[in-house]
This record gives sequence, structure tokens and C-alpha cells, in this order.
Amino acid sequence: MKKKSTEIMPLLWICLFSIAFLIIVGRFVYIQATGEVNGVDIKKLAAEKRTNEYTIPAKRGTIYDRKGMALAQEHIVYRLYAVLDEKYTTNEDEPRHVIDIQTTAAKLAPHLDLEASEIAKILKNGKEDDRFQVEFGSNSRELNQEQKDDIAALDLPGIYFMEEPIRFYPNGTFASHTIGLTDKQDNNIIGISGVEGSMDEYLTGESGSISYQRDKFNVKLLNPNEIINKADDGDNVYLTLDQKIQTLLEDSLTEVVKEYNPERVTAIVMDPKTGEVLAMGNRPSFNPNNLGDVQNWYNDAIANPFEPGSTMKIFTLASAIEEGVWNPDEKFKSGKYKGGENITAIRDHNWTGWGNISYLEGIQRSSNVAAAKLAYEKIGSEKFLHYLKAFGFGEKTGIDLPGEVSGSILYNYPIEQITTAFGQGTTTTPIQLMQAATAVANNGKMLKPYIIKEIKDAESGETISKGVSEVVGQPISSETAKKTLKILETVVTSKVGTGYNRYNLDGYTVAGKTGTAQIPDPETGRYLTGRENYVFSFLGMAPADNPELMMYVSVKQPELEDDEPDSAPSSFIFRNVMENSLRYLNIDADKEKTDPVNVIEVPEWKNKSTSELTESLDSLGATYEVIGDGNKIMDVSVNAGEQITPIQKIFIVTDQPKIPDLTGWSRREVLVLRDMLGFNLDWSGEGYVVKQSIAKGKPITSQDTLTIELSGPKKESSNKEEES
Repeated sequence: MKKKSTEIMPLLWICLFSIAFLIIVGRFVYIQATGEVNGVDIKKLAAEKRTNEYTIPAKRGTIYDRKGMALAQEHIVYRLYAVLDEKYTTNEDEPRHVIDIQTTAAKLAPHLDLEASEIAKILKNGKEDDRFQVEFGSNSRELNQEQKDDIAALDLPGIYFMEEPIRFYPNGTFASHTIGLTDKQDNNIIGISGVEGSMDEYLTGESGSISYQRDKFNVKLLNPNEIINKADDGDNVYLTLDQKIQTLLEDSLTEVVKEYNPERVTAIVMDPKTGEVLAMGNRPSFNPNNLGDVQNWYNDAIANPFEPGSTMKIFTLASAIEEGVWNPDEKFKSGKYKGGENITAIRDHNWTGWGNISYLEGIQRSSNVAAAKLAYEKIGSEKFLHYLKAFGFGEKTGIDLPGEVSGSILYNYPIEQITTAFGQGTTTTPIQLMQAATAVANNGKMLKPYIIKEIKDAESGETISKGVSEVVGQPISSETAKKTLKILETVVTSKVGTGYNRYNLDGYTVAGKTGTAQIPDPETGRYLTGRENYVFSFLGMAPADNPELMMYVSVKQPELEDDEPDSAPSSFIFRNVMENSLRYLNIDADKEKTDPVNVIEVPEWKNKSTSELTESLDSLGATYEVIGDGNKIMDVSVNAGEQITPIQKIFIVTDQPKIPDLTGWSRREVLVLRDMLGFNLDWSGEGYVVKQSIAKGKPITSQDTLTIELSGPKKESSNKEEES
């Protein structure tokens, strides 16, 4: 029995092992034949395991002004990291990981603004945790080209850089609310406000990819089977904004904030013939390159409805003329008006009025009673509401910017119907006022405001979409518009006009209307009292007979001196921006200048030597900067025949360009120089140049990178404009 058992067991084991062997061999044969394990393609899996695949991020499109000046663009910065894994080094003579922690830390410290001990601790902890690589926090991110080059020059083993795109705004606080902001999400730049947000689908491109085979140390093989799918960069967006007019506006807003410390300032410049917004700005604003403590995220020009005050009388006047009930010589009693027995009385802004005056004088003096009687008695409340709606009040304009708010017509009770006539109760936005005013400036045709001039393909330059002028209504006739302009001109020219000697321009007639709007107190529901607790505004057009430019400016609660007119801040902005913009656009003057303004016409410079041009400029009293030692002129920053002021700096590039001493230069001036010479530019800080990386007198080419440090305010100019 035992013998029989002994003979059977070996046979049984042989059979079991044979079956197992056949199963294993069969499995290998199957795998070899099909290349699959449990439905997984092992060849494909192996290829994936030894293949690196990276996304090639698409470059975000650039936002330009109407003439091609970059306002928002992608900028490459660098992130520093340190490799700690010894296995990354394949040749001991060329180490690729950090060898000496203390030496590495000591050399990196001054470049990263960190203590050497902090860096050493990060490196040591990384080693102990057996990490492949480490970084050094925010100090090792967003390094500029100069910082990267300085660190690379240290030749430290194991120190590497990764390129990263950021959104960069060359002009800093410049139409910030309009241009908008971006955010980084999963290493992608996403538009979140302004044009950046509304045009995000165009500005954002389609990422590509690159794949290649590598070894276990992540090093590309000699025959890597590299596959590249090219990225499709985002489209470029061109705005209707004009960089020079926007700069005039920004500088004026900054000056008013510095001088009068207002709660809010808003201004818009438009072409009334097309609806194009040439400039738009607010204060408080922000620097998108360095946000800090942002006091106002909203674009008040389109998103902050308020009671506009007497600028609304423009449309009350135009409605009365159109309705045929306007008689400029008819008299009325100013001071106080009660529309009915149970209606609260309203008063003129001086409380007592000016006695019996004509309706023309009433408009010139900005009489609330004149406006109320025109709307409530002569036009009629129902008909006046029709005109308000025809002028677009109570509805969004549809401007191509996100965040627009409509405002509302408060018109339920007789007192509201009366106060709406002079801009109280009913709310509107600055952009609504501007749209409505295009009807007055443009022969009765009301134009929709727009800010996107065109969208172009970044690679081909082909136009994808183009902004067009759009007539959105005709609330008044051409004849009524002309009559309204004539009357509004007297607001500025008449000695009793509220704009007299305040909003007049040298060389140009102005038609416009002042506004002094009361501010509701959110706690009590009543209006604030006190001389400064108003929104002081002006809506003006020039030249008065046929306006080429139109501007609205409002200043909320400025701090005024006792002897200072309440219009001082708003008139400073209007006069400075409008007068210089009209000249810049070469719009013919239509009246004799009351004050001679020294304007220089840039002489012809082509085929002239440097010395010949500088002699001509010296004789004209111009301010200029010669870039280089050559006597052959390669480029000049302004065109021949262009009219400029003596303080505007002209840049003359010679055939031997060299870097000048930039101390005291504004960032904007350095940007002009960069655009002319084509070099790369990085900067830090705000204000004016105090330090430059390339010394004065050194040659510069398009391959060089200049880094400047900005700091502090420039010395006050001695020729500050005084209010009349």
C-alpha cells in the first residue's frame, strides 16, 4: 500500500507542474502575441512610463491701444529650484545636484533676499526627507532676467530655473479698471475683470504639447521620438483708447487726488461722431502689477449709478426745444417752485433765486426752478418720461465692458417727476450721460459707446472682429441739437453762466453744463450738507459748433480751500485733458486764444544730421535727449510737423546708440526708449529711475536686457497750472 502511494505522488506532482508550466508558457505566448495584460497594452504602457509629456502653454494675446501701444502683455519670469537627489548626477566631474549646502546657501542668499541659514535649512530638510528637489518660497519666484542671469553666473551645481508667464502692464496705473485683471488658475492666466475678462475667450489661446522618451533620471534619450504639437497663441485686442489722451487723463486725475483728496473721481473722453471711448479713468484706482490694498474694484464710469445733478438739465433743455415749448426770452420767477398743492416745493441752489429772469438765464445759472417748470409744466411729465427713455436713461448702454449697471428713473410721484428734471432722485452712470450727450453733439443721432476697436489673429495679423459705430436712437432732431449746443455754449461764455471763466479753453469754444449733485446719506436717507459734500461735475463738448471731442468729469467730496471755487478740481481736469487732446488730434481752433500757449512744431528731421536737428530744437526751446554719439539720425520719437509743448521730451536715436543716464526719468520715458531701440526691459518699484543695470555710455542692442529701479516722486514742477 505504501509502495503504491509512493509511485502515485510523483506522477501527481509531475502532472501539476506540467499543467502550471503549460499555463505559464501559454500566458507568455499570449502576451507576446497580443501585447496585452488584463486588457492593458504593455508596449504602450512601457512607452508611457519612459515618456515625458509637457504642455506648451499658449501665449495670451496682447491688449493694445488704438495705435498699437501695448497696454497688457505676457511677460516671462523665472522660478528657481534646487535638485538634491545624487542620482541625478551621472558624471561626477559635472555634478547636477547640490553638492555643498552651506556654500550654495551663502551664495544664493543676497540674490533671494533671504538669510543663508534659511536657505540651508530648506536644503538640509529636503535632503533628510529624501526629496528630489526643493524651492525657496515666494522669494525664488517671479525673478526677472537680470536676477536669473546673476544667479546663473554663480555656476552652482543643482540650481535650475523654470520659465513662467505672468501678465504684465507696462503703464502701471493706467486705465486699470478698463483693462482689467487676470488670475492664475492651474498655471493658466485667466481674465477676471475689464477687457481681460470680457475678451478672455479671444485672448486665451490653445495650448500645445511636447513629448519625448527619457531615462530614469528624466534625461532625454539620444533618439527621443519627440512629438511637438504647436500652441495656438491668443488673439490680440486693440482698444479705442488713445495712449496719449489716456495719459493726459491719468496725470490730471493723479494731480487732483494729490491736491484735493476727493472721495471719488471719474472721467471719460469720447469721440461723439463715432462713439469710441478715447480715455476712461477713475480714482481710487490700482496698479495691476502690484495690487496692494485696493480701495475700489469697480469701474465707476459704468458701474456706479448716482444722482447726476444739473448735467441732466442738458436733456431737459433739448426735450423742451424738440417739443416746441422753449422760449429763451420768456420770464419766470426763480428761487422756489411748488408744482401743486400737495407737492413739496423745490428751490434753486442759492435758495433765494435771482428774481424774475428769462429761461435762457435760468439755464445759464443752472436754475432748478427753470428745469422743473420746463419738464413738469411745459413738456408734461408723461411726455418728458418719453424723452428720458429716448435718451437711454434707465437702460444699460451695452458698452463692450463687463459690469455695467443701468441706473433707474425715479418717476412714481409728482415730486420725483419734478426733481428728475434737474438730476435728483433718478440715477444714471457717467457712460449713460455720455451716450445721451452724443445726440446733442451729433445732430440728434445717439451713438452707442464702445471700447473694442478690433481683434486680430496674433500670427497672421488678420482682423477677426471689428468695432463699428452704432446709432441707437434719435431722440431729437438735428436742428434741436444745434440749438441746444448754442445755448450750452453760453453756460461757459455768459458772465452769469456757472461755467464762465472755469471751463473755457484757449483756442476752442466749449458747449457744456455744470453739475452739483447732492449725496444721499445712507444712514438717515437725507442729503448730506456742507460745502464739500457734493459731486461736482461737468459735461463739455468742443468745438461748440461741431464737437470733435466730448468729456465728462465728476469729483466727489473734494477738500477745498475757503476761497476756492467748487469747480476747481473738475475744471482743472477738463481744461488740461480737452485742450491738449484737441491740439494733439490736430483739430482746428475756432476762436482766438485768450492766453498764448507756447506750442512747438517739430521740424523735419529726415536727411538732417544730429547737430542740425538739435540746433533747430534749441532755437525752438524744445526739450530733447540724444541717444548715442552718431551724427546720423536713425529715429525720432515724434513725427515732423507734430505740435508739442516745450516740456515734452523728444528722443533722437543716432546710428551709434548708447544708454544715457536715466536718473530721474519716468518709467513711461524709458518705455518710449525701449520701443525705439528694441532692448528688453525689467523694473522694480514705482516712481522715477534711481538705478540702472547698464551704465551710461554703454552701447545697447536688441539682445540686451536693461533693469531699472524706480523710487520716490519726482521733484515738483515749478510751472504748475493755476486755476483762474
